[in-house]
Amino acid sequence: MAVTPVGNPYVESSDLVANYPGASEALAERIDIVGVNPFANAAARDAAIPSPVQGQMCSLNDDNKGYRYDGSAWILFSGAGNANFTNAATGTYTDAGIEYKYVTFTGSGDLIVDQAGFADILVVGGGGSAGINKGAGGGAGGHLLITNAYFSADTHTVTIGAGATATTAEVPNNGNASILGNYYALGGGAGSGYNAAAGFNGGSGGGGAGFAVQSGGAGTSGQGSAGGTSTTTAGGGGGGSSAVGVNAAGSNAGAGGAGTSSSLNNVATTRSGGGGAGGTGSSGAGGTGGGGAGSNTTTGTSGATNTGGGAGASGTGFLPGAGGSGIVIVRVVV
Repeated sequence: MAVTPVGNPYVESSDLVANYPGASEALAERIDIVGVNPFANAAARDAAIPSPVQGQMCSLNDDNKGYRYDGSAWILFSGAGNANFTNAATGTYTDAGIEYKYVTFTGSGDLIVDQAGFADILVVGGGGSAGINKGAGGGAGGHLLITNAYFSADTHTVTIGAGATATTAEVPNNGNASILGNYYALGGGAGSGYNAAAGFNGGSGGGGAGFAVQSGGAGTSGQGSAGGTSTTTAGGGGGGSSAVGVNAAGSNAGAGGAGTSSSLNNVATTRSGGGGAGGTGSSGAGGTGGGGAGSNTTTGTSGATNTGGGAGASGTGFLPGAGGSGIVIVRVVV
C-alpha cells in the first residue's frame, strides 16, 4: 500500500489510484515537493521535512512568507525578507509580538550583514558649530530614519560624524556627515558669526547672525529644517530636524528648533535639536534633542554627544559650543 508523503495528501479511492498505486504515489510526492505546505514556524517545518529536496516549497505562519529549498538551504521566494547582522547585538526586545534585535554605533565601525534583506535604520549627522557676539545657533545634524532599508549580504562601513569644533572665527564650521553603507545624514550647518552673512546649509541649517538681518541656512529635505532669521541685535536659532530655528525678535535671540523622536532601541529618544542663539537681550534655548543653549555673557553650550545637537552661541569674547556627534542604530526582525 502506498504511503502518503508529509504535506499534501492524496486520495486512493479512484480507479487510477487503485490500478496504478506506484504512479499515484510518485505523483503525490511530486505535488508535495512543489505544493506550498504551511507550517507554524521553521522548527515545525524542519521537524516535518528533515530531508528536503531541491525545489520543495513551504510557507511559515509566523512570518507569512514563502520559502524554497535550493538544495542546501531554505530561501525566500516571495521577495526579500528581513536582513540579519552578525555584529553582537546591543539589545533585543519584543514589541507587538515581533522580536527585534538592534546594534548601536556611537563610533565608526562595520555592519556585517550575512543575510540580505530589510532593516530599520537611524542615521544622525554631527551638529554644526555656532557664532559669537550676537551669533547664531548651530544647525542640527541630519536625522535620517528609514523603515525597510535594503542591505546586501556584505560588510557595510559605518562612519559616525563628529560635531563641528568650537571656534571664535567669523565663519564657523559645519558638522560632519554620518554614513551607513549607501545611506547618509549630513552634518548640521554652522550658525554664522557677527560679521558673517546668512546661516550655512546642512542637515539642518544654521541661524543667521545678529549684525544685520540675515536668513538662516537651509536644511536638507527628509533630514532637517532651516535656521532662524536674525535681527541687527540678536541671532537666529539653529534648525532642528522637525522644526525650523526660531527667528530673533528685537534683541531676544532665537531658540533652536526641535529634534525628532525615534525608538529603534525600544527607548523613545529625541535627537537632532538645533542650537540656541545669542543677543543683547535674552539668549536662545537649545532645541529638544541635544541642542546647546546660547549665551550672551558666557561660553555657549555644546550639542549633546551622539545626538547630532547643534551648538549654542556665545557672548562676546567667549568660545561658542561645539556640535554634538552623530549616531547610527540598525534594527532587524529576529
